Amino acid sequence: MASENPAIWGKPQEMQKLNKEKSILEKSVNEWSDFNGKLEDVKVLLEMSVEAHDEDTFKEVKSEIKEIQKIGEALELKRVLSGELDANSAYVSINSGAGGTESCDWAQMLFRMYTRYADMHGYKCEILDMTDGEEAGIKSCTLLISGEYAYGYLKSESGVHRLVRISPFDSNARRHTSFASVFVWAEVDDDINIEVKPDDIVVETYRSSGAGGQHVNKTDSAVRMRHLPSGIVVASQTQRSQIQNREKAMKMLKAALYEKEVEKRNREKDEMNSQKKANEWGSQIRSYVMHPYQMVKDHRTSHVTNQVNNVMNGELDDFIMSYLKAQLAGTLGQNAGGDDLE
Repeated sequence: MASENPAIWGKPQEMQKLNKEKSILEKSVNEWSDFNGKLEDVKVLLEMSVEAHDEDTFKEVKSEIKEIQKIGEALELKRVLSGELDANSAYVSINSGAGGTESCDWAQMLFRMYTRYADMHGYKCEILDMTDGEEAGIKSCTLLISGEYAYGYLKSESGVHRLVRISPFDSNARRHTSFASVFVWAEVDDDINIEVKPDDIVVETYRSSGAGGQHVNKTDSAVRMRHLPSGIVVASQTQRSQIQNREKAMKMLKAALYEKEVEKRNREKDEMNSQKKANEWGSQIRSYVMHPYQMVKDHRTSHVTNQVNNVMNGELDDFIMSYLKAQLAGTLGQNAGGDDLE
C-alpha cells in the first residue's frame, strides 16, 4: 500500500489525500459487504418460511426485501458518483435575481434550505461570504459544505430556482414570482495544478459584515477576487485576517476555474448535452409553488411533490436521487425549462 511507504510520511498533504481515499474505499466495501450479508440472511429466511409454510415469516421476508431493494438502488446510484471530484466537498453559491426584496428573501430561503440539508446529512457548513439585501433577505452568499460526496449529490442543484407565492412584502397580497440562481462546484485538492496569472485577477478588500467577533468592521479584512478572463468572482470575509481571506478566495477561484474547464471538456465531448442549460431566467431547473396550490417540481426529471415545507426544511434527497437516476438512464434534461406550473 502507498500509505505504508516511509517516503510518503513526510508529505502531510499526500498522507491526508491517501487517508481520505482509504476512508471512502473502506466505506464502499463495508456497504457492499453489509448489502450482500442482508441478501444471504433474507435468502435463508425465505427458505425457512417455504419449508415451514410459515405465512408470518414470509411477510417478514417481503418487508426485508423492500428494505434491501432500497439499499440496492442507493448503491446502484453511487455508480453515477464516479467522477473525479464527486467525493469532494462542495461550494454552493446563491444569488438573488431580478425582483429586489422578493428575490433577496427567496435567496435567503434557499440558503436556509441548503444549511438544513447539510445538517441532516452530517455535513459541516461554513459561510464564506454573504451580502445582505437592502430591506430583507440576502443578495448573495457562498457556502462550503464539507463531507464525503457533498459535491456528487449537490451538483444537481446548479441552475435557476423559481418561487411562486403570495408576497409577504405586498400590502395588496398579490402573487409574485421570484428567481435565484444556484451554482455548485467542487472543492479541489491543493495538488491540482490550476494556473492563475497575477495580471488576470483584480483583488478588492472591504470590511467584513458577518461573524468574526470584535475584529469585524474594524479593518478591511474581507477579500473579493475577480478573474478577468473568465469573469468569475469569489469572496471570503469570515477569516480573521486579510491574508487568510485571500488564501481562501484563491482556493475557491482555482476550484471554480477547474469546474469551468471540466464543463468545457464535457461540452466538447458531447455537443448535444442538453441538460446543461445556462443559468438564465426562463430556464429554471425547479419551481416551488406556494400559491394557489403547493407543489415543487423539477423540470429536468419531472419529479414532483406537494410537501413544500419539507423541501424547504432541507429534504432534497428525492430530488437528488431522481436527478441521479435520470443521469444514469440518460434521460436527464428532457423536460428542462418546463413551465407548466402556472
